Amino acid sequence: MFKQLLSKLPRKSSKPDSGGDLSRSSSAPVPSNSGKRTSSSAVFPSTIEPLLPFKDVPNSEKLNLFVSKISLCCVTFDFSDQSKNSIEKDVKRQALLELLDFVGYGSVRFTEPAVLAVCRMCAVNLFRVFPPSYRENDGDDNEPVFDPAWPHLQMVYDLLLKFITSPCLDAKMSKKYLNHGFILRLLDLFDSEDPRERECLKTVLHRLYGKFMVHRPFIRKSMSNIFYRFVFETEKHGGIAELLEVFGSIVSGFALPLKEEHKMFLWRVLIPLHKAKSLGSYFQQLTYCVAQFVDKEPKLGSVVVKGLLKFWPVTNSQKEVMFIGEVEEVVEGMSVVEFRKVMVPLFLRVACCVNSCHFQVSERALFLWNNDQIVNLVAHNREAILPIMFAALEKNAENHWNQSVLNLTLNVRKMLCEMDEDLFMSCHARFQEEEAKQCSVIEKRKEKWARLESAASMKPVTGKTAVLV
Repeated sequence: MFKQLLSKLPRKSSKPDSGGDLSRSSSAPVPSNSGKRTSSSAVFPSTIEPLLPFKDVPNSEKLNLFVSKISLCCVTFDFSDQSKNSIEKDVKRQALLELLDFVGYGSVRFTEPAVLAVCRMCAVNLFRVFPPSYRENDGDDNEPVFDPAWPHLQMVYDLLLKFITSPCLDAKMSKKYLNHGFILRLLDLFDSEDPRERECLKTVLHRLYGKFMVHRPFIRKSMSNIFYRFVFETEKHGGIAELLEVFGSIVSGFALPLKEEHKMFLWRVLIPLHKAKSLGSYFQQLTYCVAQFVDKEPKLGSVVVKGLLKFWPVTNSQKEVMFIGEVEEVVEGMSVVEFRKVMVPLFLRVACCVNSCHFQVSERALFLWNNDQIVNLVAHNREAILPIMFAALEKNAENHWNQSVLNLTLNVRKMLCEMDEDLFMSCHARFQEEEAKQCSVIEKRKEKWARLESAASMKPVTGKTAVLV
């Protein structure tokens, strides 16, 4: 039984072969600038039986046995039929468990052939093309899809994670194999429909970013490209939430003052991400990233508010509720100077939300006055804000259908009156004057139409005279 499995392993070649073998197997490529040529027999030695346990070989041979077991795990199986190749699958599973223990123990420093072997094995097992998804990418309503091969894939991910974080791995030497090509293929896997795989990928990517400083700009750029493609082209991707979660931890580590490229990422990537239909599936992670930027540099608060107003939803009430919540979080951390840059357009939008027929939108907008920091900012700028809000509050108090919204409106109205009674009464007088003018215009329009109808009724219709129906 084992012979069938071992017969699939790479054999010793009579000709020396370069590490380019790895790229031909559609896995992490070996850099072309590497001057060394490695024979396949050196990478996957066949002198040690791969089924031997590590305890049965001397320390000098353990790394060779490690590479030999890695070679054994390069054989892939079809997991859609669990009964097929069950013995071979069990042999591979046992080999992966032994490799996990060996890497976790961290007793031997990994050589270049060992790093190459691990990268090739991970590439063979993990890097694959997903079948097309016909599900709507609308977030919470979709049931998760679970890969039947996950118990096997999880061990490969765990091995890769332990390998990357192992103190026995030299980052300077291994960056040739854990390179840009490997990282790109790894990022492609974030589109997996299995949430367990995306969770593992999130951890692996975070560790890669932490260990390989030389790859950090490339990782950020590649993630930006995924976001760009999602926002401006497809709006279909399963791993936006996980990628944003990784980026949130990256942003928290940015040094001050923020570089211009990071500010551009906020404006060109994070803000446009708010306009996607599936915003609800990654909104929490997105707001965390935005909040990290504002915490790092409070002056960016006005930039964020302007961006939110630019992409404000007009037909989706649930998104509107989310936007109001994010605006509250951003405004809460703004200074008075920054707040004054955006207060007029912001409260014009808030006034529209207060008058919304959807009670959740109106209710959420009125809840802004439960925030002491926002009330304080409004109090300092009441001459500009109160006239904007007064008409919306009066219309709600007179006409809104929802009792909860009506009660909240009266509470906010009372609060503004107590804030500055003279200004409130002035706004009230102006509002009544405007209402009287509107009533006068409506009456004049009705009178004009009545005269036209009367004149039309007195004149008989003859010939081809056009008649207004």
